[in-house]
Amino acid sequence: MIEITSSIHINPSEIEEQFIRAAGPGGQKVNKTESAVQLRFNARFSRALSNAQFLRLKALAGRRMTDEGILIITARQFRTQELNRRDGMDRLIELIREAAQPPKYRRPTKPTKGAKKRRLEGKRRQGTIKKTRGSVSRDD
Repeated sequence: MIEITSSIHINPSEIEEQFIRAAGPGGQKVNKTESAVQLRFNARFSRALSNAQFLRLKALAGRRMTDEGILIITARQFRTQELNRRDGMDRLIELIREAAQPPKYRRPTKPTKGAKKRRLEGKRRQGTIKKTRGSVSRDD
C-alpha cells in the first residue's frame, strides 16, 4: 500500500504504468529506449478517495485528468526509467496529498465603526477636492 496521508492508502494495483519514448537528451539512444513513464490513476473509482477529495483533485489536476476521471501523469525529466518512475509517483502522491486537505474557509468579518468612519471621511475629502476643480474660463 502506498501511504498518501495517515488516512489515505492507495493500492499499487490501482496505478497503471506505461513506458513511452521520451524526447530530449540522450543522443541516438533516445530513439530506441522507452525511458519516460506515464502513470494512470483512476481517481473516480478509487476507494481511497472520498467524493469531496476527488472533486478537489479534479480541480487541481486540470488538463491532466480525463473526463472519465483518470489522472494521467507523464514523467520524462530524467534519462532512466527508474528515476522517471520515482518522479511520477512523487508527483502523483503530492497531488493527492494536496487534494486531501480541505480548504480553509474564510470567516466573514464586519468592518469596525472606526474603519467605516475613516472610509466615509476619505470619500468626503475626495469629493470636496473634486468640487473645487472647475472648468477653466476664458476670462484672462
